[in-house]
Amino acid sequence: MLDPFLCVFEQIGWDNVAGNQGDRSRGPRRDSGQGKPGAGREPDRERANNRPAGDRKVYSRRADEPREERRTITAVPEGNLPRWVREDISRSTPKDRRDAALHHLEEGIGRFADGRYRAAIEDLAAVKALSPRAAIVRELLGLSNYYLENWSPALQELRAYRRLTGETIHMPVELDCLRALRKGNDVDKTFTLFRELGGDKDTEREAAVVYASHLLDEGRVAEAWRVIKPGRLVNPAPESERRRWFVAARVALAAGDKEAAGKLVDAINRQDSSMPGLADLKSQIR
Repeated sequence: MLDPFLCVFEQIGWDNVAGNQGDRSRGPRRDSGQGKPGAGREPDRERANNRPAGDRKVYSRRADEPREERRTITAVPEGNLPRWVREDISRSTPKDRRDAALHHLEEGIGRFADGRYRAAIEDLAAVKALSPRAAIVRELLGLSNYYLENWSPALQELRAYRRLTGETIHMPVELDCLRALRKGNDVDKTFTLFRELGGDKDTEREAAVVYASHLLDEGRVAEAWRVIKPGRLVNPAPESERRRWFVAARVALAAGDKEAAGKLVDAINRQDSSMPGLADLKSQIR
């Protein structure tokens, strides 16, 4: 929820640049709610290395505002940052710092796209020092820290990104960071804020996945079901919807309804039989 993801490129076919990296976009990696929350939790390595496509997303700053296309950056061919990225750096960076900022940003994006998050953070931190109001930098720093399970800095950077842009697309990741930090009251408050601000359908599903997992952790099963209950089990369904079904199945099991859980698991299995955690869920239903 995350995939919930998740970053920033013009919709002109950047998915396969930089060595055919594909979409390295964001999304909560802890969204399935498997295991206990917290910094020591084993991350989902498969999701870290194979995040679903999300470059062509829309978002709304508030639920009642017109929707607009958002640009996503995932990787760049060497020396070829998009014009809108250069313009953003130019607007937010003193002239004598721009070349250095652009160089470090290009390096950081490349390392982020390769999954080299620690190395990416070094370059992105250099860009932040030169251009602290560049939204793309705060976004990529937040996501890099999130993938490394550095929950507090990830939360700080993604909140900064939201303040700078008004975008809500990473609020599910904010929720997941707060969940890992065991800040239950803040999880509740942030989910309430997200529902006020709104977001696209994928982001809404990712937020529900994380929040319902939080409620389930706290034993608030009835509340979790109200948040996560699915509609029709359509085929095909987007990945964010299948993750919603996964958490809904866990909630149904917690409520003692194996029949409902089984229907949800069957629906997932027909479309994504290799989903992490699905085999364990099946064994709990049998």
